[in-house]
Amino acid sequence: MISTGLVSVSFRQLSPKEIVDLVAEAGLDGIEWGGDVHVPHGDVKKAREVYNMTKDSGLSIPSYGSYYRTAWDDPSNPSFDAVLETAVELKTPCIRVWAGNIGSAKADEAWWEKVVEDSRRIATMAEKVDIVVAFEYHANTLTDTNDSALELIKRIDHSNIKSYWQPPLDQDIPERIRGLTQILPYLAHIHSYHWDDRERLPLREGLDEWKEYFAIVEEANKECFAMIEFVKDDTIEQFLEDAKALKEVIAMVK
Repeated sequence: MISTGLVSVSFRQLSPKEIVDLVAEAGLDGIEWGGDVHVPHGDVKKAREVYNMTKDSGLSIPSYGSYYRTAWDDPSNPSFDAVLETAVELKTPCIRVWAGNIGSAKADEAWWEKVVEDSRRIATMAEKVDIVVAFEYHANTLTDTNDSALELIKRIDHSNIKSYWQPPLDQDIPERIRGLTQILPYLAHIHSYHWDDRERLPLREGLDEWKEYFAIVEEANKECFAMIEFVKDDTIEQFLEDAKALKEVIAMVK
């Protein structure tokens, strides 16, 4: 079953209350709250407030977008203790993270091992409070290709590690389908958008493509959220149109 939602950082300029109201108006199911603006790492009071306003509106919090980078020793990288504390207050079942800060083509074996080791560490920490850890496909990390993303999860070999999926911009549709199919056993959630090269487009223009992706997920009977990200021109009007399109295409494959 595929549920619907919004990645809150799509609208960094809006307050949490404005985002809650917007998602409710759009008739979506939930919100992935971001840790860089809306629910800062370690701010448990804010997390509690956001959880309550989200719940009171009948919405779910499928994930916390933490922006924690595994194995990255840098002052700007949030403490995973703070990330986890915040996720607990949000009562979310999933934390989204990034796999380091080096792309797979440049990473040596020592770096792979550091990322694997830290990933196991945080997965074990989160498992103790019934929260899964899920990597996002992202440039300049070890999940920047289909094969490296799968290899990382297999190397970590931890039951509490999952993966997001999104259509990589540098791949054609058959290659995207290959990547989705191979990561499917570990799938946590999906980020949904439609781009042409580097230009954001209305999601409706990509419905045929998304119908293929969602059919694969539905056929596998996977429960996840498909959450809108990267709205064209960052407008509320376009988001509301994208929300309609997202609900329509999911209904097509049920």
